[in-house]
Amino acid sequence: MLNLSVILEDSARRYPAKSAFTFMDTTFSYKQINEAANRVANGLRAIGINIGDKVALSCPNLPYFPIIYFGIIKVGAIVVPLNVLLKKDEIEYHLSDSDAKAYFCFAGMPDFPLGEIGYAAFSAVKECRHFFMITPKPGMSSTIEGTQTLSDLMAEQSPAFEMHQSNAEDTCVIIYTSGTTGKPKGAELTHSNLLLNAVGICDLMENDADDVGLIVLPLFHIFGMTVMMNAGIYKGRSGILLTRFDAETIFDMMQKHKVTVFAGVPTMYWGLLNYTNPKFDYESIAKTLKLC
Repeated sequence: MLNLSVILEDSARRYPAKSAFTFMDTTFSYKQINEAANRVANGLRAIGINIGDKVALSCPNLPYFPIIYFGIIKVGAIVVPLNVLLKKDEIEYHLSDSDAKAYFCFAGMPDFPLGEIGYAAFSAVKECRHFFMITPKPGMSSTIEGTQTLSDLMAEQSPAFEMHQSNAEDTCVIIYTSGTTGKPKGAELTHSNLLLNAVGICDLMENDADDVGLIVLPLFHIFGMTVMMNAGIYKGRSGILLTRFDAETIFDMMQKHKVTVFAGVPTMYWGLLNYTNPKFDYESIAKTLKLC
């Protein structure tokens, strides 16, 4: 028996008060992340989400992502992470093709109304029965009248939950391909796939609980999800979340939080190499980094 959420529960047990994720000026401990995930799991069970059901998630790098991700997994359902840049018809396709029963969607910003786009796609897929708006701050109302929010789902739910005892080879997450040769295809990843990759990454990177990771890789992609989120949670390291790449912000976060682990794609490294600013102590930043 194996459920990937054991990595979160184990770190919450070992490091309850330790910083798990920081976004801007808000920090969540491992205990807080785990209890919030438990509330999501209880809420999902209350609305009838069952073992093996698919639940889609459109969310940038915010603390909501791991909370919802592990809440879905705890109940024995399957996470379907979606790229936040998908258009209405693309989201509609992913919801339909994955047979999603519920959909969590971040509200977005005035110049990027992801919530409105997501809800329009959800409304076109009859088989997807539940829509939850992820608001920028807990307790805020949905930007679409009549729709429920993540806070509504979690309200009055218990912070305790007994996770479903999945089999190691049960599907845990469905990651969609880019669709360069046709329609995107869902790749099914099992609990053991994801756990063993996280463990292997930690061994290669020689991570430990004292490390601090800077997470700018999108968590809805497998690279960021495995290397920066799951591996970090497995070791109990702290994660600093950024929603988009900006060289100045990266260096600022590295210096402020004494980041030891950073992973990116070539364009990110090119951007960092070509950015200089006298306000940053690059020598100190480089000495602090264990892996970049």
